[in-house]
Amino acid sequence: MFRVGLTGGIGSGKSTVAERFAALGAGVIDTDLLARELTEPGTPTLARIGAQFGAVLLPDGSLDRAALRGLVFADPRARARLESILHPPIRGLMLERAACLETPYVMLVVPLLLESGQESLADRVLVVDCPEAAQIARVCRRSLLARAEVERIIASQIPRARRLARADDIIDNDGPPAALGPQVERLHRAYLGLAAEA
Repeated sequence: MFRVGLTGGIGSGKSTVAERFAALGAGVIDTDLLARELTEPGTPTLARIGAQFGAVLLPDGSLDRAALRGLVFADPRARARLESILHPPIRGLMLERAACLETPYVMLVVPLLLESGQESLADRVLVVDCPEAAQIARVCRRSLLARAEVERIIASQIPRARRLARADDIIDNDGPPAALGPQVERLHRAYLGLAAEA
């Protein structure tokens, strides 16, 4: 199946864009949702995270996401350990789910697509882009995180210029929501054509 890897910095609007593609008939697999599924209480992945990082589990056995986020974004080595636990099962589940889809093409929503070297899984790389100031404002508003914490997360991701340089396609999400529709529709038509040729 023809695969589009959708990525972008935190707060760029990846989920919003993915929802619009899904509404047009694309198959969408969001790895953030897979990560949540794989770290539900009682899962082997959560057990490995608990064993590796200690006090990141809440009394009910669920993951203390805020504590884990604070830990890994303050220490690149801790982040690398977490990614080594999470990325293999997420990748496996993503490919398994993709193989079951019967849509014209599949959009793999992978925030760290380029950082993790997974762009090789996609036929096209689509980057959702907006200025860093917009990213910070959106994440602070949505997640109630402190500005400094959002800046640390952005600093841990591939720089914007390098992300854009590695994109096959770009959606500009710096404007009003209404500006997304025509961009998504144009790319959806292009992907349908490419999928038919694949």
